[in-house]
Amino acid sequence: MDPSLGQVFISEVLGTGMLLLLGGGVVANVILPKNKGFDSGWVVITFGWGLAVFSGVYVAFRSGAHLNPAVTIGLLADGAKNYATGVPVSFSSTMVYLAGEMVGAFLGAVLVFLAYKKHFDENADPATKLGVFSTGPAIRSYGWNFVTELIGTFVLVFVILVFGKTPSGLGPLAVALLVVAIGMSLGGPTGYAINPARDLGPRIAHALLPIKGKGSSDWAYSWVPVFGPLAGAVIAGLLARVYV
Repeated sequence: MDPSLGQVFISEVLGTGMLLLLGGGVVANVILPKNKGFDSGWVVITFGWGLAVFSGVYVAFRSGAHLNPAVTIGLLADGAKNYATGVPVSFSSTMVYLAGEMVGAFLGAVLVFLAYKKHFDENADPATKLGVFSTGPAIRSYGWNFVTELIGTFVLVFVILVFGKTPSGLGPLAVALLVVAIGMSLGGPTGYAINPARDLGPRIAHALLPIKGKGSSDWAYSWVPVFGPLAGAVIAGLLARVYV
């Protein structure tokens, strides 16, 4: 049976929640004090995020596993007739995908906080604690940080559109390896959000949660990992429309 919009919403919430639980979890394990994985490095983080995507795609099979507003918007820009099998593109379905992705990202971040509560209670730089939830630039330059996020997300969405039209069409492992490749090659300048929900949902969670010594949520930067990926997704969708 074709999924209802309610099933699409739940699918995206669960899939994106799993993505953020495992992705945020690997960051927490590497950067928060007194963890067994402390200081294990960038390679662990990039592979952890790749495997988080792998898991999230399987969980969100009913909805085509977008897990990312950039993927949804990229499909829209590409002129797709369906977001997934049995889910036609419409204003209502678009809003359901975007809402599910945001809610799932927020909830996944809350679960990371609960899993690592005692480590968040330890003394650590506030920026380190924020780094578990959301991205931040290595060198702050809003315009160039925007360009980095645009390029990284363009690669993600364009490859998905060219080879699969939906993430599930590529296959979970292929999507996971693509995310690892982006992280290792393009992730250094900004921490590669490449997903507006992945950054904004957890940033809101950081602002609301009772995290000891958390400091600012860095709202001045928050527009970059939202609008950079969306711009990259639109460009990818338009190019795929004429290329494929």
